[in-house]
Amino acid sequence: MTDKFDFIREDTAALKEAGLFIHLRTIESPPGSWMVVDGKKVLNLCTNNYLGLATHPRLVEAAHEALDRLGVGPTAVRSIAGTLSLHVELERKVAEFKGVEDALYVQSGFCANQAAIPPLVGKEDVIFSDRLNHASIIDGCRLSRAKIIVYEHCDPTDLEAKVKEHLSDYRRGIVITDGVFSMDGDVAPLDGIYEVAERYGLMTMVDDAHGEGVLGHGGRGIVDHFGLHGKFDVEIGTFSKAFGVVGGVIAGKKIVVDYLRQKARPFLFSNAVTATDTAACLAAVEVLSESTELVDRLWENTRYFKEEMKKLGFDTGASVTPITPVMLGEAKLAQAFSRRLFEEGVFAMAIGFPTVPRGQARIRVMVSAMLSRDDLDYGLEKFALVGKELGVIEA
Repeated sequence: MTDKFDFIREDTAALKEAGLFIHLRTIESPPGSWMVVDGKKVLNLCTNNYLGLATHPRLVEAAHEALDRLGVGPTAVRSIAGTLSLHVELERKVAEFKGVEDALYVQSGFCANQAAIPPLVGKEDVIFSDRLNHASIIDGCRLSRAKIIVYEHCDPTDLEAKVKEHLSDYRRGIVITDGVFSMDGDVAPLDGIYEVAERYGLMTMVDDAHGEGVLGHGGRGIVDHFGLHGKFDVEIGTFSKAFGVVGGVIAGKKIVVDYLRQKARPFLFSNAVTATDTAACLAAVEVLSESTELVDRLWENTRYFKEEMKKLGFDTGASVTPITPVMLGEAKLAQAFSRRLFEEGVFAMAIGFPTVPRGQARIRVMVSAMLSRDDLDYGLEKFALVGKELGVIEA
């Protein structure tokens, strides 16, 4: 008799053979410039702590104060008995920071897409989605039961062609794109996408997870970067990356955000975010509202690291953001490269299929404002060492 779990054993063996099996590393310290990972002190070129806010004293202090004042958990969903004054204040401050009419705070960026998409479109409607949109967008679209039409990556011309071909078959439509694409570090042409959407009466949504805290004036995001305030209908964001905490946000036009308070299932049926996390998020928004120093330092570090990597001969793809993919091709090579970097004291993980297409495995370096010039030089030295050793760059 066949064992009912043989399919798992076979699939796991195939993943290992292809170099696609994920090995989880264990973090034993805060996500600073240097971390203790699997018992080893390593340079952090891996986490999404773009601005170093995860360990910022103001955020830590705010979290401690909220814990003492409000306890460890709200013990209810927002719509029944879980909305804290901190939640309301954070939503107000985020809307002010981003220059939008309103904002809704939810449990994560992933939840934000699942919360926002299904109430806006259903099985009689159509979604136009960038080919490389994040998994959370894809899952949110599937949950809506709307027809999903994929347009070519960052291509407003193809978007318009798909809209012309399909929109008339449906009740209404929405175009959804990532702002900054998390694997390649390129930026959606939001101005061109908006022009197409406006021409055909489409709703618009952008997932700004890797743009908030990075793009725009003082990190106000991709809509600010393109000067599209008041034009894009919905901005999805996360507090788990540049803001250094956890949670998601749905920001934009008040009519939409108010509607989602009535209809968004993760908001209505999952526990509210804790007071400690909310207070830390609020402190992060306040820090960024007061100064552009951290964002300026992030971009200075990004320019330096990318220029030096290119001088060494590495292919860093099409990235124009702090996300720096070191393109290697095969997953086994990427995993070997990551292991050798770790042995040399650098934490930078390999990424392969299905996160990226087959044959496009890479090491994804996440540049941060918290890294000193000495830190960056150490990382560059080790990349050069391993790159030459594995035949990726010339010795």
